[in-house]
Amino acid sequence: MNGSDYGAPVRLAQDSKIRLYGPEAFAAMRKAGQLCAVALDQIADLVKPGVTTESIDQFVFNFAMDHGAVPATLNYRGYTKSTCTSLNHVVCHGIPGPRVLIEGDILNVDVTLILDGWHGDSSRMYTVGKVPRKAERLIEVTHEAMMRGIAVIKPGAHVGDIGHAIQVFAEAERCSVVRDFCGHGVGRVFHDKPNILHYGVPGEGVMLEEGMIFTVEPMINLGKPHVKMLSDGWTAVTRDRSLSAQFEHTVGVTATGVEVFTYSPKGYHQPPYPVAQ
Repeated sequence: MNGSDYGAPVRLAQDSKIRLYGPEAFAAMRKAGQLCAVALDQIADLVKPGVTTESIDQFVFNFAMDHGAVPATLNYRGYTKSTCTSLNHVVCHGIPGPRVLIEGDILNVDVTLILDGWHGDSSRMYTVGKVPRKAERLIEVTHEAMMRGIAVIKPGAHVGDIGHAIQVFAEAERCSVVRDFCGHGVGRVFHDKPNILHYGVPGEGVMLEEGMIFTVEPMINLGKPHVKMLSDGWTAVTRDRSLSAQFEHTVGVTATGVEVFTYSPKGYHQPPYPVAQ
């Protein structure tokens, strides 16, 4: 495939596997990103004790259908749900089901919606009622780590700069960065180049160029960084069963810095959050 397969205007970066998008693509990604953000805003009203993760997933499916979009995870590589719902010690890719939310849970909901062929991809943490302070702190650290990574994005910076900013902050807060999963290029394709590691060395890795679009989505653990996969082939959990949290934004590299496509219209993308009544 070549750049023309993904809509115009598209060109290739110095690394020929990485697509560089133009103004029309950025406009399309704003729409897809904002639709995803609105869905995550509305989920805030659903997250409370007694609600199942399956019902949240069904809400996202209905939301997508009502807005002319398609959940990207639905039937992706055999995955049968419209979201990933990761509770407590689940690092990522938790499968929605009959599990009922209880007071004190923390929950990540990861939503990717395809709108007019473009992927808006974002995830947020939600608290179920009153949660322990250690869980609140983990959520705060994870969000701040992500934002510190995003803050260094600009043409001429490197992927290693993003990972370094995330790692240094998280580890200074006595948390750990999961190594097994990373951010990724996104646009017309769900998972594309470049890979965005959430740890690293300044100045190393792919150099960022105007027009790149990718996700930044660190997974931060209260305990050690090691994970294991469950038998379902999707769900990743912390090996030491410590709490894990994740945030994700889709961003584009601009001429002078970075644009975040998935900010919440209601300001719910960062702690503290509204608690459903």
